[in-house]
Amino acid sequence: MIEKDIIVVGGGASGFFAAINIAKQAPYLKIAILERGQKGLAKVKVSGGGRCNVTHAEFIPSELVQNYPRGEKELLGPFHQFMTGDTIAWFEERGIELKIEDDGRIFPVSNSSQTIIDCFLSEAKKYHVDVLYSHSLKSLKNEHGLFQLDTSQGSFLSKKIVIATGSNTKIWNLLEGLGHSVSKAVPSLFTFKINDERIKDIPGVVAEDVEVKILGTNLCSEGPLLITHWGMSAPAILKLSAFGALEIAKREYKFQIEVNFIRQSFDDCLEALKNSKQQWAKKTAFKSSQFNLPKRLWNKLVLASNIAEDARWADVNKVQIETLAKQLTQAVFNVAGKSTFKEEFVTAGGISLKEVNFKSFESKRVYGLYFAGEVLDVDAVTGGFNFQNAWTGAYILSQNITKGLV
Repeated sequence: MIEKDIIVVGGGASGFFAAINIAKQAPYLKIAILERGQKGLAKVKVSGGGRCNVTHAEFIPSELVQNYPRGEKELLGPFHQFMTGDTIAWFEERGIELKIEDDGRIFPVSNSSQTIIDCFLSEAKKYHVDVLYSHSLKSLKNEHGLFQLDTSQGSFLSKKIVIATGSNTKIWNLLEGLGHSVSKAVPSLFTFKINDERIKDIPGVVAEDVEVKILGTNLCSEGPLLITHWGMSAPAILKLSAFGALEIAKREYKFQIEVNFIRQSFDDCLEALKNSKQQWAKKTAFKSSQFNLPKRLWNKLVLASNIAEDARWADVNKVQIETLAKQLTQAVFNVAGKSTFKEEFVTAGGISLKEVNFKSFESKRVYGLYFAGEVLDVDAVTGGFNFQNAWTGAYILSQNITKGLV
């Protein structure tokens, strides 16, 4: 039986961040990270397309929390203690230069997630944190003020523990055994599978500013939309998948969306098309892309409006004009499934937020038990927000977990 003062279960972003910050302020404590895999930080490795989207350039807590479908209310206080600017400072103090891209995402200047991984491994070594790989947690007990952890490589005793395992059903089951309740996990960040002639054969086309609604709900999002081989992706879709995760799961990922490709009303669009008909009477409608839409998408919507490829604007009739206006502002698509966004996988679900003290990220049910990251029922839209939740929770618990330990 190996004894430690604090054990962090989970060798991911929040686990390393927690352990390093704990060890820095309390170097006299024996701290270990238990990682089930042969290597840790796997999710950091693939995040942001392998560049690691560290956080997002949003510096106002009340606006930052709006990116969290679950956790918005609970994270407001913590973000006043540690958020984007603090994250940037933390990494820069360790020689990691970061950059802000046009869309607000923040990456290391190196454009490599290995930069972040190397930083964590170096800091863990510097502060004598034991990182133990291939230690899959088998059982977890809390008796007489001590935690007993049985792993695939041996058993441990610890005064306090941090659970930073992300969305892990096995760990959630063990935590239920300690008295916690868990919200069922469902995918939260995914693309839409759509088989439709209007988007067939034009993968890579981006409509820069669209509005997407899920019909039969109040769910709506805005932003860029990417047409893929599979269907639709990009922020407008991913944001909708995050905020609509529970509702979409109820519908078994089969539903309808309405897309306004130009963010104009039907009437305004119709009026603009009528003006085009008069202004460019001799030009072909197919080749006369309007509203700054990509030409290939415009072509598809013109054909979907029963307008021939060689038809001049003068030959387009009233019904066709109205149909085109509807395709541009009220296009309905059938969604027939989902797909993981790149290699990243985010879920809605986890430890009930009512059972956590967000001033310390300690369990309200079990003294000495702390949580960080997606093990909680917190998730965010794409863009570095899930990592910011991880850094914030891990940092705050690190400032509180050492209390009472000598």
